[in-house]
Amino acid sequence: MYSQCTYNGDEIKSVSHSDPHYRWIVKPVCKTESQSGTCFNPVICSSGAGVLYAVYRVQLPDGPRELYGYSCLTDQEAADLGAITPAMVFTAMQGLTWPKSELIVQPPGGETLVNLETNFYTSNVEPTTQTVTLLGQRVEIEATPGRYVWHWAGAGEADNAQDTGSMTSESPGAAYPDLAVTHTYRDAKITVHPWVDTVYTGRYRVNGDGWTPIPQTLTVTGEPVALRILEAHPVLVG
Repeated sequence: MYSQCTYNGDEIKSVSHSDPHYRWIVKPVCKTESQSGTCFNPVICSSGAGVLYAVYRVQLPDGPRELYGYSCLTDQEAADLGAITPAMVFTAMQGLTWPKSELIVQPPGGETLVNLETNFYTSNVEPTTQTVTLLGQRVEIEATPGRYVWHWAGAGEADNAQDTGSMTSESPGAAYPDLAVTHTYRDAKITVHPWVDTVYTGRYRVNGDGWTPIPQTLTVTGEPVALRILEAHPVLVG
């Protein structure tokens, strides 16, 4: 039996998972829910015993879904009922392969000039959806690039600390002439290997139901590209 709590002044039923004739489904009770069914701000139980869930039961094998009641459940208690929790989905998300952001550098050709604004961008901006099976249920996980971490060079590749730093942005950058993400290298006659990491935000839905946000973010490290920093010398022509 799990803890009882109150919601809107009503006593909430406690839940037992010992009945073999039913399959249990739980959904967090939300303070705010979008028109698409995405749950924002789930109700946190005042007792501190987890999140408030609406608990449904389905009579086996294929009976209708009926509301059984509400209960404050921790992630473990919800999982014990056979429920898919955000923590469980994030673990599954970590085990999947998500797109790396390809770093595009301008000027093209793998060379740039010292003291010149070098332009960086990536085309990885769209959500990616993958489907897994958790506890016998179909779970869609959607990952969307939310932030980008730009690394200008690898460790030890430049003497100037500015050239081995990094920058975080929500922008994926843009192609010339829209210079959204740039860096000016100060060390000449070196080769560096910049790259961009992608910080994904996630959400999931079970069996085509409404979307639920995943609280954690997932960072996918990008592939470094070789970039040679050259020094230009003025030449008098006449």
